[in-house]
Amino acid sequence: RVSKKAVKNDQDFIEPLLCVLDTKTDAEAQLAAEATLVFEYDKIREPLDKIFTDPNKPVKTKINAIHALKLRLDMKATIRLIELVDDPDRGIQKNAKNALHSLGIPVGEDAQTRKQNKDAIKQQGQVVFLRTQLIRQDAQMRKERAALDLWQRRYKSELDKRYESISEDAARGEFLAAYLVDAETVVRLWALDKAYKWRVAPGSKLPEKLSPVLIKLISDGDRDVRLITAKLLALMPKLDSASPLLAQLGAEQDDQVKTKLLVALGGACSNAILSNPKTTISPEMKEIRRQTLEWAAKFLLEENVEKARNGAEVIKKLLNRDGLEPKEVDRYLGLLSERYGTQKDNPDGTLRGELLNEMAALCAHDSTCRQKAAQLFQNLFVEALRDESNFVREAAVDGLAYINKTNALKLLRTDFINDPSITLKKKIIALADEVGGKEDLNWLSEKIGVNSESDSAWQAMLKIFTGSDTGVLKEWMDKLTVQSSKIKLSDQQKIDFLEIAENAKGNSEYMPEIRKKLGGLYLKTGQYEQAEGYLSILYKMAQTPEGKNEILPDLLDACLKGAKPELIAELVKSCLAERDLDPNCIVVKSIDNYLSKPPVGADPNEILKVLIGIKIPQGRPQWNQQLESWSALLGKAKEPEKPKQQSS
Repeated sequence: RVSKKAVKNDQDFIEPLLCVLDTKTDAEAQLAAEATLVFEYDKIREPLDKIFTDPNKPVKTKINAIHALKLRLDMKATIRLIELVDDPDRGIQKNAKNALHSLGIPVGEDAQTRKQNKDAIKQQGQVVFLRTQLIRQDAQMRKERAALDLWQRRYKSELDKRYESISEDAARGEFLAAYLVDAETVVRLWALDKAYKWRVAPGSKLPEKLSPVLIKLISDGDRDVRLITAKLLALMPKLDSASPLLAQLGAEQDDQVKTKLLVALGGACSNAILSNPKTTISPEMKEIRRQTLEWAAKFLLEENVEKARNGAEVIKKLLNRDGLEPKEVDRYLGLLSERYGTQKDNPDGTLRGELLNEMAALCAHDSTCRQKAAQLFQNLFVEALRDESNFVREAAVDGLAYINKTNALKLLRTDFINDPSITLKKKIIALADEVGGKEDLNWLSEKIGVNSESDSAWQAMLKIFTGSDTGVLKEWMDKLTVQSSKIKLSDQQKIDFLEIAENAKGNSEYMPEIRKKLGGLYLKTGQYEQAEGYLSILYKMAQTPEGKNEILPDLLDACLKGAKPELIAELVKSCLAERDLDPNCIVVKSIDNYLSKPPVGADPNEILKVLIGIKIPQGRPQWNQQLESWSALLGKAKEPEKPKQQSS
C-alpha cells in the first residue's frame, strides 16, 4: 500500500488483494491466491465472482481466480468451480475441470450431470463435505509421502553404493564433505549418519577435511542435523569447536539439542585446557570455560534427570583440570553436594547414583581437586552405603575406594560382603585383590563356588597368599586341600595354592607334604611331566621300602602316561636288582594296566621295547614270563583280524 491512512475495515483489503490477480506473473498470482485464505469465503465470494462475470477481465485473471477457488476447503467454492466448467471460454473450462480433478470432485460429462453433482454436494452439507475433503487430502498426503519416501530411499541407496565403493579414507572424507553441505536436509542427515558410524567404529578416525564442515553444521537450520552433529562432536573433543558450540548453546531453542551441545562443549573445553599447560591457557579459553561451567550449573539444577546428569558430568570434566581459582572449585563442588541432597527423598535413585558417580570421579587420583572433593564428599559416600538403590551404593563404594582403598575395604568387609548388588560385591572383592590381607581370607573363601564371584574371589585369595607367611599358608593348606574341606576348590586351584606354599620362605617342615599333594594333583589333572618330577623327588627321599612302595605306583603311572620309558626302565631295573617281580607286585600291575589299555595315541611297544632291553639279573623267571606274556599280547594286537569263514 502506498496510502498511509489506517485501514478501519478489513473489507478494504480485499479489493486491492484481488487486483493482484490481474498480474501476468504466476508466482505473484500464487501468493495473492494464498493470501485470500486470510478471509472467510463469504467475505470474498462476491468480489471474486465479479472477476468471472466481468467481460473486460482477461482470461488470465480469471484463471488465477480459479486457483484461489481451488485452495478453498469450502462447499460453495467447489460448486462455483463446477459452474465454471460451463463457461463459454475453453481456457476457463479446462482450468475449472483440472481444479475439480485435483480436489477429487467428479466433473460430469454434461450440464445435467453437473447439476446433479452440485445438488448432491448441497444435500450433504458443509460438514460432510469438509470431512470428505479432509479424508481425501489425508489419503493423498499419505500417498505423496510414500512416494517421497520411496524416492528418498532409492536415492540414499544409490549414495550408499557409491560411498561403499570408495576404499581410501581420504576419498571417502571428500565424498561425505560434499554431501554434508547439500541443500537437501535428508542428504545432510544421510552424510551425518555415515560420519557418525565411521567415528564410532573401533579404532577409526575421521579425516581432518570433515572438521570445519561439521563445526558449521552446529548452527544448521534443521533441528535433526544440529542434534546428530552435537552427538558426533561429543565424540570428537579434540576439534577446535568450543567457541561455536558455546555460541549455538546460547541460541539453541530445542531442549534435546541444547543438552547434547552442552555435552560436546564440555568435552571440547576440557580437551582444550588439557592440551595446554596452565600458564598458556588463553583469556578467551578461560572465558569459555567460565561460561561453560555456568551453563553446566544451570543444567545441574534442572528437574530433568538427563539435563542434571549432563550438567554434573561437564562440571566434573572441568573441575578435573588445573587453572580454576579455589573459590570457583569450592562453589561447584558445593553445587554438586547440594543437588545430591535434593534427591535424598526421591524413590528413584537414578540421579543420586549419577551424581555420586561424578562426585566419586572428582576424588580419583587424576583429579586436581581430589583433596577438597574427598573432604566434602566422604561422609556422603558413607551415608549412601545405606541407600536402597544398588546404583547409589555402587557409586558410593567407588568414591570411598578413590579416597582410601584400605579404609574402604575395612569399612565394607564388615557389613557389605553379602550385599544384594552383585556389582557391589565384585567391587569389594576387587579391593581385597588390591589391598586385602589375611583377615579377608575367611569371607573370600565363602565366595568360592558362587558363580558370579568365585573366580575373582579366588584370585584375590591367591594375591593375599602370595604375600603371606608360612603360618597362614599352613593353616589354609589344611582348609583347602583336605578331602573333607567345605571349600570346594578345583584341582587346578589347589595346585595354584600349593605352588605358592612351595615357594614361600621357611616352609621346609611342610615341603614333603606339599610335594606329595602336588604330585598327586598333577597326576590327576594329566600334567604327567610335573607329576613325575615331584614323585621322583619323593621316591628318592623315602627312607623305607614301605615308603617307596607307597609312591611307586603313582610314579610309574606318571612315567608311563608321560612317555618316559627311560625312567621306567630305571625303576624296573632297581626293583629287579632286589627281587623277582611276580604278577601281584606293584610294578607288574602298573605296567600291565598300561599295556592292556594304553592311552589314545600312545605306542605301548615303545615301553615293551625298553623293558625287554633291561639287563636282568639271574634268577628272575617270573619277570621273564611276564615279558613273554606282554610280547604275546602286543603281538596279537598287531595281527589283522582273519575273516570268518561262512558256513555252507
